[in-house]
Parts: sequence; C-alpha cells; structure tokens
Amino acid sequence: MAEEKSAVIFHDEKISKAEEFVAPEVLYQRLISHVQKYHPSDDISMIAKAYAMASEAHADQLRKSGEPYIIHPLNVATILADLELDKETIVAGLLHDVVEDTIMTEEDLEREFGTDVALLVDGVTKLEKLPLTPGWDQSDVKLEMQAENLRKMFLAMAKDIRVIMIKLADRLHNMRTLRYQKPESQQRIAKETLEIYCPIAQRLGISKIKTELDDLSLKYLEPEVYYDLVDKIAARKSEREQYIQGIVDEVRAHVENAGIQAKVDGRVKHFFSIYKKMKNQNKTLDQIYDLFAVRIIVDTVKDCYAALGVIHEMYKPIPGRFKDYIAMPKANMYQSLHTTLIGSSGQPFEVQIRTFEMHKAAEYGIAAHWKYKEASDGKHVETQEEEKLVWLRQILEWQRDMSDNKEFMNLLKNDLDLFSDNVYCFTPSGEVKNLPAGSTPIDFAYSIHSAVGNKMVGARVNGKLVTIDYEIHNGDRIEVITSQNSKGPSRDWLNIVKSTQAKNKINQWFKNELKEDNIVKGKELLISYCKAKGINLPDLMKPDYVSVVLRKYGFRDWESVLAAVGHGALKEGQVINKMQEAYDKEHVKELTNEEVLQSIAEAGNARASMHPTQGHSRSGIVVKGIADLSVRFSKCCSPVPGDEIVGFVTRGRGISIHRTDCINVLTLPELERDRLIDAEWQVPEEIAAEKYETEIKIFANDRSGLLADIAKAMTEKNINILSMNTRTNKQGQATLQLTFEISNKEELARIVDKIRGIESVIDIERTSS
Repeated sequence: MAEEKSAVIFHDEKISKAEEFVAPEVLYQRLISHVQKYHPSDDISMIAKAYAMASEAHADQLRKSGEPYIIHPLNVATILADLELDKETIVAGLLHDVVEDTIMTEEDLEREFGTDVALLVDGVTKLEKLPLTPGWDQSDVKLEMQAENLRKMFLAMAKDIRVIMIKLADRLHNMRTLRYQKPESQQRIAKETLEIYCPIAQRLGISKIKTELDDLSLKYLEPEVYYDLVDKIAARKSEREQYIQGIVDEVRAHVENAGIQAKVDGRVKHFFSIYKKMKNQNKTLDQIYDLFAVRIIVDTVKDCYAALGVIHEMYKPIPGRFKDYIAMPKANMYQSLHTTLIGSSGQPFEVQIRTFEMHKAAEYGIAAHWKYKEASDGKHVETQEEEKLVWLRQILEWQRDMSDNKEFMNLLKNDLDLFSDNVYCFTPSGEVKNLPAGSTPIDFAYSIHSAVGNKMVGARVNGKLVTIDYEIHNGDRIEVITSQNSKGPSRDWLNIVKSTQAKNKINQWFKNELKEDNIVKGKELLISYCKAKGINLPDLMKPDYVSVVLRKYGFRDWESVLAAVGHGALKEGQVINKMQEAYDKEHVKELTNEEVLQSIAEAGNARASMHPTQGHSRSGIVVKGIADLSVRFSKCCSPVPGDEIVGFVTRGRGISIHRTDCINVLTLPELERDRLIDAEWQVPEEIAAEKYETEIKIFANDRSGLLADIAKAMTEKNINILSMNTRTNKQGQATLQLTFEISNKEELARIVDKIRGIESVIDIERTSS
C-alpha cells in the first residue's frame, strides 16, 4: 500500500505525552469515544454508571500530583480500552480502587454491577494489613505484604485472567506519574515493576504495555543510563529518521513489485531493549548495531516467506541472525520472522515479518481473546491461549508448596528474570522445548516430567553421549536416558540446573523422600519451642486450632505441617503463634489489665521502699493515674513529651509506650487491642530535665557542605546527635537519618524548622515505624 507513510517512533516522546494532565470530563469523553470505535454495542450505560459512582466515591481525594483522584481510574480504563477489552473489564478499571480507598464495599459493587465486576475489583484490591509476628522488622513486614498481595493476585488471575490486565493498566499509569513520589518510593515501585509486572506482560504477550513499563522502569532505576540513551539516540534524530524512511521506502517498493500487499513501517528499538543488549553482551551503544527495526505486515504466512526472499535478495543478511518464530513460536506464542541485514550505507538493521493476525497477537497478547466481545468470561480461556498460562499454573504450584514468603519471592523473581535469554531445543519426537540460556540436560528432563528428571542417569545430544552439565545450544536434539534403578537426583544438581522449574522439582523430591525424618524433626522443634516459651503444646492440639494452621498455609494434614517445619519451609514460631492466637480467642486471660497494672505498681512500690526517690515518675509517664510504673519507650516510634501516647501491657516486660500513630499500634490485631491502656505525660515542669531519643529523615538535593550545615544547626540548638546515616541515589538526592535527644515535641518542632531553612533541603519527616 504505497500511500501509507511510516512514522518513526522515538519512545521518550511517547512517554512524555502520556504524562500530560487532562481534565476528567475530557478523559471520560475520550474513553467513551474509544470504546465505541471497537465495541459492537452502542450501550454505554454501564460505563457511565461506573464513572458516576467512582467520581462520587473519590470526590474528596487527590493524587500526589494534586490532580483529582478520578484521573487515575479514568486513565486505567483508557489503557484497557486501548487493548479493546470488554465492558466488564473497563467498568472494573474505573472502580478498581473504590473498595481499597473509599467506604464502598464488594457487596455494593456486586449489587450494582454483578458478580463478575465485583470479583475483578476484589482481585486487584490489595490486602490492608497482616497480623504482625514477634521479631519482624519493617523490611520483613514489607516483604510479607508484597508476597501475600502477589499470592492473592495470582490466585485471582487463575480464576479470571482479566484481573492481571487491570493490574497492568493500573501499574502503567502509576509508572507514568511516578515523578510525584519520593525517591525511595520511585526506586521500590520501579524495581517491583521490572521484576514482576514487566515479565508478566511479556509472558502474556502484551508488548503494547510491556515495552512502556520496561522503559519507565529503566528511567527511574538507572536514570543516568536512560537519559544518556535518550540524548545519544536523539542527537542524530533527523538523520536516523531519514535513514529509516529511506529503507522503508526501498523495502515497500520491492515488496509491492513482487506482488505482495504489505504494510511497512520503521522504528528505533525501545530503550530497555537496547540497554538489555548492552548489559547482556557487555557492549557500548556504538557496538549495538541493530538499533533500528523495519516491520513488514502481510496477509498470509506464505507472503511472510515470500517477503523474506525479496528482502534477502535486496540486502546482504548477517549469518546466524535469522530466527523463524513462525515455525517455532516463543513461549508467549509470539510469531514473526526476524532477520538482520546490512543496509546500502553499511549500517545493520533488523526486519520483522509477520501477518496482521500475528501482529495483533504480538501487540495485545492474551488480551486479544476478549476483543469485540459483548459478554466476556475470563474464566474460560480458549485452547490456543492455554500455552501462555503454563507459567501461571507453575507459580500456583509453588504457592501450594511454599509457605515461606521469602523463598517464594526469590523463586518468583528468578523465574520472571527479564535479563535471562532462552534456548530452543527438541525432543526425539520433534517437540520444541524453550529453556533458560545455560540449561543442561537435567533442566530438559524436568521440563518433560518430574518422573523423567528423578530417574535420569544420562543424556544424548544429537546422538552423542554428553555429561549432565552439558550446556544446551539452540537446535540441539536431546534424548534423556532413565533407569528404574536410579536412586533419584543428587543435591549437586541444584548447583548445575538453570531453570527455576528444575530447582523446585529437585527440592520437592528431597522434601518428599525425607518426609518421615522431617516429620520427626518438626515435632521435636515444636516441642522445644513450646518448652522455651512456657507453652503447653497439648492445649493447642485441638482440631479447631490445627485447622487454622492448615487453612493459613494450605496443607492437607498435620503431618505435612510437621514435615514443612522439619525441612525449614515453615518456622515453628509461625505455627505455634497461629495456634496460640486461636486458643486465646476461646480462653479468657487469667489477669485483667488492671490486675497486671496493680502487680507492676506493687513491684514499683517495693522498689521505692528499698530505694527512696523523688515523688514523681522517673520515666515522665503516668499510666491510668499510677506514676513510676515500669515503662519503656518503644524504638519503633520513639515518643517524646507532647506526642499523643498509649501504653501496651507486655508479657513480663512492663508497659511499652507508643505514639498513637505508630504503625505497630495501628495494625495491632483485634485480639491484642484489649492490652492497650491510657497513658499520659506528667506535667512539663516535672520532666523538663529528662531527655528522650527521637529520629527524623531529611530529604535533600546533595551538595558539598550539606552535612556540615545540618550538624551546625543541631549544635546551635545544643542537641546531642546519637547517630547519623546518609545515602545518595544516582539522581543526586540525599536521604539523611538522624537520631538525637530532645526534651519535648516543641523542641523537635524548632529543630525541624531550623533544618528546613538550610539550602537544598526538600522535606523532613519523623520516623513513625
């Protein structure tokens, strides 16, 4: 089609345009216009109703950018409309935050929009909080929360795959507006996006979202690399555009002369793709020769190969750079012919040839399954899409096998690693297997079946015997040699295999083989733990308490729990604490808070009679009218006079004093809230001489002399600094964490005001957890 001109895409322009502010009414009209272009029905009442409800629910909320909050769900719905999804998914996109952030409930959604929409919204709603386990610090809490939210999301995906499309759209808009977050949040969100959401988009074949998420993640994780690429690629922009346009025109003319109807366009590859090549191949930008790609889209598979012949006749192909993904599709069912050629000027470029149907599948991936449908059902994925979800079934298996969230997250990140390349090999019957680069015959055996891997004793590659640590190459034909006399895998195999699937199956074999030993060991660990904590284990072995643990960690029977404790997948403290929680619900504590306070007060009086002191509290705290109790100030929030405080009756350690806005108080399980008790500061003049430890974080643009200026400000106020930790990110933003002593909240306010006046200080916040 000679009249069609290509648009050469530069990705930094696309990203910046996506971030422009648009009024909610304009966005809504754009959304409706978009839906009406592809959807066969003119009825938009359901979407209009969802928009009205979301607008009302989020009416008083603002984004960090200062925009009305409704901007976010509207953008999410628009991204979903770009994928041409069904109305239920669009509606769920508009409402995806109402349960999490407003007073609306899942029941309200089900009543107004039906079960499907309610389940989709629930699938993307994050868990609010987790019960805190003794000994956890904030990093543990964050990891557990992240893992539990991902587990919930994967389970929801298995029920309805549209859940992840809403989640990807949500993440894409959050990444587009990430500049409004603090530097630490930018890094954390971008890292999670690159490790979890980009690979999921790739596995589902949705390149339309995946490529933009890749580039945005790179922008915040490696800003120097990103902007260096932007500058270098933009430096000769007009020259590159002219060069690509010349190739496009040449290719279009030759293809049409051969009688092939085709759409031809050209582009510069997106930044993350270039960065990945630079990192994996240890090359500079100048050494990456295929920065450009020309895409030829034709009607039939026959035309693909005919166009390939025309192209190879026009330009000289680079040996070893031809890939036939039509005959051997990628794991996400991507199909195309790729070849790298030398242009007339000597500059290499890549050509991708595919049909219109393959192009649609490459852009929309599994989302194409719901295009143009009046009433969709994400619960029934058609056969041709099943292969795209093999990895999801594998993740769900890991979830069942692993109760340890740290182990689950490590396995998940390794499996979803974007920087790993793949090799393609064949079974003796000609079936294609896709494995991580560096895989061995052991990986191949376990990709067929765990029974094949467990009985493997050797392998032949292309008809020749090889060692089990042989590195598989593209096109190898692998034959696994098994024996019924095999005693099973060796632990050394864990150091040889590359695929997460093989590692997990080998570990499972050892867990099952040694189950009896692990059961005995697990029982001993539980008994030992209870003895150390003064807990009577038989009291906790009631079926109701045991079933709480089985439900929480997904085990079928108690022996499986003991085996998990025995091999270390589950901590004995986790099991006992869960059962103790259930036990405490049914058994009223012997001592009331008042009785505990009285015993502490009596102990204090006894000490006072032995060691007479002044008549006011040494701690400066009065608990329920009783001064000089045994109290301690919690390190998690470091309260100081002037803060609103509350006491917590601990077991055997007196009263711990927290700020009322402390994260540990706010997330305290309902069962434990009875142990909270009123506390207040003594009159100021009686505690003026006391000093209290507190902590603040200072966010600033890094510069020479910043630390000296802050230290000087503290010295001028006669403040004793106990510790100071600093770190600076690649964007030149510094975070300083100061611990020091003060007398009260007013003094803290004066210090904060003083530091705010220092040049380059952006913000100061008090540590609350």
